[in-house]
Amino acid sequence: MESFLFLLLLLAISIVAKNQSLIFAIAVLLLLKLVGTELKVFSFIQSKGINWGVTIITIAVLAPIASGAIGFKDLADAFKSPYAWVACISGIIVALLAKGGLTLLSEDPHITTALVLGTILAITLFKGVAVGPLIGAGIAYLFMKIFEYIH
Repeated sequence: MESFLFLLLLLAISIVAKNQSLIFAIAVLLLLKLVGTELKVFSFIQSKGINWGVTIITIAVLAPIASGAIGFKDLADAFKSPYAWVACISGIIVALLAKGGLTLLSEDPHITTALVLGTILAITLFKGVAVGPLIGAGIAYLFMKIFEYIH
């Protein structure tokens, strides 16, 4: 019952914030709870969901290549710009942070609660995007490793 009320509260916040992605996600979870399949389905989603999300985002990023909107000429032209080099290096850093995030979430799942709260706050209050838990976990992992190294 507590989880249902928690989801309803998040749904209300999402509606006030007019965040359609969060509204949709919460509605799906509420529907699964109402249907009564949540025990099996939620466990499956928890174990596979991040990988699905990464796959969907990767498909979206590669779609312009598949459609022909971006080709080798565009790639070559892009690297004539210093901004393209900054973007490339940023992509590398974010991918490495995300790798650390996956490690942290698998080794220390209780940290997920704080990450989810931070993501929800960023989505609802600052119009953020829900990729935050993975990148947030990666950043947290980086700082934890730095802290371990210092102490």
